[in-house]
Amino acid sequence: MATNPQQFPVSMRFFHWLVAAMVLTMLGIGVTMVVSLAHYHQLISIHRPLGILLLILVAIRFVNRLFSTLPPFPATMSPRERFIAHWSEILMYTLLFLQPLVGWGMLSAARYPIVLWGGLHLFPILPHSVMLYAALRKMHTVLAYLLFLAIIAHFGAVLFHTWIVRDRLFSRMAPWRVRAR
Repeated sequence: MATNPQQFPVSMRFFHWLVAAMVLTMLGIGVTMVVSLAHYHQLISIHRPLGILLLILVAIRFVNRLFSTLPPFPATMSPRERFIAHWSEILMYTLLFLQPLVGWGMLSAARYPIVLWGGLHLFPILPHSVMLYAALRKMHTVLAYLLFLAIIAHFGAVLFHTWIVRDRLFSRMAPWRVRAR
């Protein structure tokens, strides 16, 4: 069965949608932890291992992206839009790597145990420091806002191209198989 050269490979689409669902879940859990202390401990026990899993999946996704053939941008995209799309992808990958690393560093600096499942703990990546913890906690929050804004911009650009320009941009990353034109 031939693949559609106008669509990302199946592996890239799988990781894209899996990471997207996990990031939105993480943002939702993060907001809920901040606004409601009633379920904080249950939410943090989900947030920590999910963050590490997300870090692993983003690394796998990045390696997969390096070794995959990408479909061309639609002809309707100007060089400026292609430039912005390229740099926004770099920004998203940077934020997706940094956010869980900063969270891991933050917990390490606070000497919080990073429990993944049962007795499986992560090792600390930074020395104990209350000042470092405070700085990283603030950075974790700022990065979450930046990631949220980047996601909104990404989603907005896809909607613009799909509904206004109508250049089938969404079909490049659609989770289902799209017939070649």
